[in-house]
Amino acid sequence: MDRFVDAGLWKQFRQSATLREFSQTWLTLQCHQLSNVSQGLVVMRSQGGGDFVPLAFWPKYFQPSAPMAAVTERVLKEEKGLLQPKPTDPDDPLADASSSNCYVAYPIQRNGVLYGAVVLDMGPRPQSHFLYVMRQLQWGMAWLETVLHRQEFHYANSLQSRITTAFHIAASAVIEPTFRAGAMAFVTELATRLGCERVSLGFVKRGQVQVMALSHSAQFGKQMDLLRAIGAAMDECVDQREILLVPRPADKPGLILRAHEELRSRQEIPHLCSFPFVDAAGHCYGALLLERSNEEPFTAETVEMCESLVSLIAPILNEKYKNDRWLIRKIWDSFYHQLGKLVGPGSMVLKLAVLLVVSLTVFFWFATGDYQIRAQSNLEGTVQRAVVAPYTGFIRTAEVRAGETVTQNQVLCTLDDRDMALELQRWESREEQYTRQYQKAMAEGDRSSMVILQEQINQAKAQIALLGEQIARAKILSPLDGVVVRGDLNQSLGAPVERGQVLFEVAPLNSYRVILSVDERDIREVAAGQRGYIMPNALPGQRFPFVIERIVPVSTPKEGRNYFRVEASLEQVTEQLRPGMEGYGRVEIGQRKMIWIWTHDLFQWLRLSLWTWWP
Repeated sequence: MDRFVDAGLWKQFRQSATLREFSQTWLTLQCHQLSNVSQGLVVMRSQGGGDFVPLAFWPKYFQPSAPMAAVTERVLKEEKGLLQPKPTDPDDPLADASSSNCYVAYPIQRNGVLYGAVVLDMGPRPQSHFLYVMRQLQWGMAWLETVLHRQEFHYANSLQSRITTAFHIAASAVIEPTFRAGAMAFVTELATRLGCERVSLGFVKRGQVQVMALSHSAQFGKQMDLLRAIGAAMDECVDQREILLVPRPADKPGLILRAHEELRSRQEIPHLCSFPFVDAAGHCYGALLLERSNEEPFTAETVEMCESLVSLIAPILNEKYKNDRWLIRKIWDSFYHQLGKLVGPGSMVLKLAVLLVVSLTVFFWFATGDYQIRAQSNLEGTVQRAVVAPYTGFIRTAEVRAGETVTQNQVLCTLDDRDMALELQRWESREEQYTRQYQKAMAEGDRSSMVILQEQINQAKAQIALLGEQIARAKILSPLDGVVVRGDLNQSLGAPVERGQVLFEVAPLNSYRVILSVDERDIREVAAGQRGYIMPNALPGQRFPFVIERIVPVSTPKEGRNYFRVEASLEQVTEQLRPGMEGYGRVEIGQRKMIWIWTHDLFQWLRLSLWTWWP
């Protein structure tokens, strides 16, 4: 009887088509050849390098115990054969502590790669018999290794063939320059390669899928009923974001296939399969629908290849579709997309940026400020008197220097008057001599001599008066109360001076004027009567108001620019102010928008540059 069982098992073993069937038959055959086996288990790594899963049981459909699962994990971890005694149940009165119940486990390896393991629950037998069991399992592994090698070879060839087919189909769409041509080439090539009756491609527009391409149909505008049915089936796929198959697969009972069933019954096509286009953000933007009229259904390999192909080619076609739109349409879609991000959830950075831009726009639209022209400035006395040398001579003493306060008629310096004093004595002696000669001529009654001597006496008196006046002018006096703004003769004692040479400049302390240097770009905004204020460098915490009185229409080049002289009078004078102080002044022009105040210089420069280069 065992021979007939083994013969049937060997026949079933040779006719096994899948790895699961082969493993089940192999485990059954091993358990028959090894006597007294109560349970057996084969675990294999899932395809693609995943976790280990049970692939075969003996007897079928039993549930492995916890000790058996622990032995399985151990042999997979250590990757070597194991012989582990089976623990006895102390509560079982029939358990024999001396029996040799053991778990025998052996890894399934090929070329040093672990594929799985086989675990057997062996009944009582002599200890030496377990070596025979281990050797039998080791020899039997050759059959599993052969099947694994054959499966890997067929899987590699099948995978390479599917990859080659997928790249050929994708290349047909990529090489086309436009979306319409690329989509038509893609669906036609896909229908030809997979033997489909029709392949349709559509994109979501305004909430519904619109069919963009049908295989083997360049013009399909008149097929309204067909397009409506295909679009409804694609909408069904897009709404569920799942791959939909008709007939319905047994492992997905919850999917809705109403539109697919209607299209199937209307077109009398037995097999349908649709794939959604989903981007990285999870947004579904289109679908692909395949229809087969033959009796061959869509296999798992075909569905897997089409799924990979869709994930590859859908973004390319979507990009081509976006690039083929009109420019105004691209602008509108971009605006609509950004608006959706703005009012929808997320995109906090965009919301904050837009809020900032809107706030700045509103601020610049309504905010106004005082427009002021800035200019360098300095103080001058309203009346500035020059003190000059009354005659040619030499400096004898210097009483004051620049910056000192003086009073009217205060001596500023003296000139050397010794030569004039000697000349005065000479003329005085001449006057006395002429007087004695006049008296003698009068005694003698010589009238002609009296007339001549009288004129000589008058000449001597005039010279004496002139010399006296010049000697009096040797003391240089201040013409007014004020401050010496220029002149320092302490280092020039004994130096010669010419008549009319300026020795000092004196300005009053109670009357000033402000001199502003206004840039030529701003001079058109300045007018007499405007108000402003000056802040001297020496007094940075104080501002002194002024009123513009006069604009001198002559420009002065300075530091590569032209400046106009603007004169203004101070409204407030303090003892801290001094002539010659420099600082910065501001002229108040009026109310202007803040954005204009900050950008008008730039726009003026751009306008002038554009006019310069404009033909």
